[in-house]
Amino acid sequence: MPSKTVVPPSFKKLEPYLVESISPLLDARVIQVLVLRQTHDYTILRTEESRELNTVVIPESIKSTKPTVKVAFLASKQKAPESRMFSRMLRTVSEYGCQLKEDLCLNCPRCVLFGAVSVKGREYNIKHRIEYSTAFSIEPYEDLLESITFNAVDEGSQLTGQALNLTHNVRPLANFPSVVTLNSVTWPELALYLKTLLASKSYGAETRTKGDMRNVVLGIAAGYEEIITSLEYSLEMAAVWEADADLEAATERILKQYTTLSASRGNLVVLSAAETKRLLDEVQNLTLDKNFVDAMQKQVDAFVVAAKPKESKKKK
Repeated sequence: MPSKTVVPPSFKKLEPYLVESISPLLDARVIQVLVLRQTHDYTILRTEESRELNTVVIPESIKSTKPTVKVAFLASKQKAPESRMFSRMLRTVSEYGCQLKEDLCLNCPRCVLFGAVSVKGREYNIKHRIEYSTAFSIEPYEDLLESITFNAVDEGSQLTGQALNLTHNVRPLANFPSVVTLNSVTWPELALYLKTLLASKSYGAETRTKGDMRNVVLGIAAGYEEIITSLEYSLEMAAVWEADADLEAATERILKQYTTLSASRGNLVVLSAAETKRLLDEVQNLTLDKNFVDAMQKQVDAFVVAAKPKESKKKK
């Protein structure tokens, strides 16, 4: 097993786009993780103000301009469960006391990656270094919508009575290609985020009874800029969905195609499907323990010292 203080072998190709220490001043280095989010249960993807599913009209695919209504998986609905899972994983193996969202410590690995806003009058906030965007379903809205009514059973009479409510759900096996971008991150931050992504299983509203989801990482790219957006990735995948069973190879081809649009082609790297699999295997085999998290915390402590505003000298 690789040392926790040394970049694992499979990360070497990404090393020029990873930082050695966390800085308040971000540079241009980004890592993009391309993931397929697939529902494995009925899932409610809606805003709190409405009971309708979030939808949007976009082209059917990159090869078809036919307007098609698709389900939108909002960025905030992806970030929130993964931020909580990141916190739980830290809490499991270390003395981690940060609490979402009213008691953010502004001094832990979660806060410096996902961002944190002071709620207690502190003098500084932490800008996020992980970016999400809306993911769009491969399948059209009409193929995914499932309206379900539910009611309560009286314990005495065992009668259901009148239906209490109706919910609009996304059916199981809906597919949402998604791109998550990490800015100026260290290799432990990338590794722990990938662990978090693979471990996160519940999304959407009413996760007590539904919302199971499987995240499958299909590609990783790095550079001095974002190579592809979630919309582009979704439209590209929609065009090959029925014909191409090798989604990892398809993702690699798509990424290499989009490097031609970049501003700095000499500062890009796309992991092959095999390289992506090796990196994920190493991440999954990497033990998450107190030593690993303590090493991350040392980098956070150094960041906090640099990020805190210096007290100005009082005028005489």
